[in-house]
Parts: sequence; structure tokens; C-alpha cells
Amino acid sequence: MGANGNTIEHGMRRTPGRASMSHGLDRVPQAAKRMDVKFTALLHHVDVALLRLAHGWPRKEASPGVDGVTWAVYGEGLEVKLTDLHDRIHRGAYRARPSRRVYIPKPDGRERPLGIAALEDKIVQRALVEVLNAIREEDFLRFSYGFRPPAFAGAGSRGQHDALDALAVGIGQRKVNWILDADIAGFLRVKPGGMLRRGQPRLADPFC
Repeated sequence: MGANGNTIEHGMRRTPGRASMSHGLDRVPQAAKRMDVKFTALLHHVDVALLRLAHGWPRKEASPGVDGVTWAVYGEGLEVKLTDLHDRIHRGAYRARPSRRVYIPKPDGRERPLGIAALEDKIVQRALVEVLNAIREEDFLRFSYGFRPPAFAGAGSRGQHDALDALAVGIGQRKVNWILDADIAGFLRVKPGGMLRRGQPRLADPFC
């Protein structure tokens, strides 16, 4: 449920919450509360258990990845595949496949670029997001919205629709003098590594 009572749309999957963290990863947010802490060993958190959790993230009815593999097909012999994937990641043999670029029409006539990745690459990406979320969630303010997990088990999510719900509640229940609507043009069309460098002062692990 959102701040104004909206339910999750059918078929949508929200970002996993902190309750889903592995035993080791759940200690990272506590360390991240100290702004002077730099993280130097994060890859060991990407274990088979976290990869298994990441495999459960994509919608079962989602389209195949760029390699044509579906969620159901990859799930056949899943433990063997995840063990092999874990081994390749930790010995440096894992290589992501090139994504296919497609363009989604926008209401204003422009197009939004979208990369179609292989399903196995989505699993790795989701696992890494979980690791980085454990750190970055401590940097966000409680009223920041985006692709964010619930603040705690059982809490509501903090996505874009939840931001609109919170705005509706705020306008309806508080005195508001100004509403500022701003958009950053081409936010995702940045130089490779630019956004990562801005986020790295706290990340000293080479895998990041």
C-alpha cells in the first residue's frame, strides 16, 4: 500500500526489502551509518543464497533475455547453474553478454532507450544492487523516493507512485505554498563511469 492507499499493480514486483538480506549483508547498513567508513570487501556477499534471491526477482512471465533464455528454463537445475555462476564470479571468469538496445516510445513523441540483458546477467545485476543498496540506503533521506526498498519489513515501498501518494497526502493535509516540478534532460545519457565515480568515495572495493 502507498501513502494514499494505492495497491501494487498486477504483475509488478517491487524492490526487495531489507528483510531479504543474507546474514552477512544485514550487518552492512550498520557500518554504513558511519560516513567515514569505506567498504573494501563486498564481493564475498554475493553468495549462492543471494543469487538465488536475485533469481526470484524477475517476473516469471517476463520476456526472454537477449540470449532467449526464460525464467522457467533457467530455473531447471537452478542450484547447479547458480553454483557455477557463483564460481565464475569469484574467480573472475564471469563475463556479461552485450545487451540489445531497444527504444520505447514516450508520450511526447521521443523515445526512451532500454537495454535487454541476458537473464543470467539480470541475476548478477540484481545481486549487486542488493549489496550496494545495503550501503546507499543509509545515504538517502527518509522522504527520498525512487527505486527504493521498504525501510523495514512490512513497511510500504518508496517508488515513484508512492512519491505521488505522499505528495497527494501532503497537499491535502498541509499548507503548501510552492510545488516545483523539475526534470533532468538526458539524465541517463552520461559518460561511461561518470555516475559511478560520483558514488565511489565510500567504495574502495575493485569490483565496484
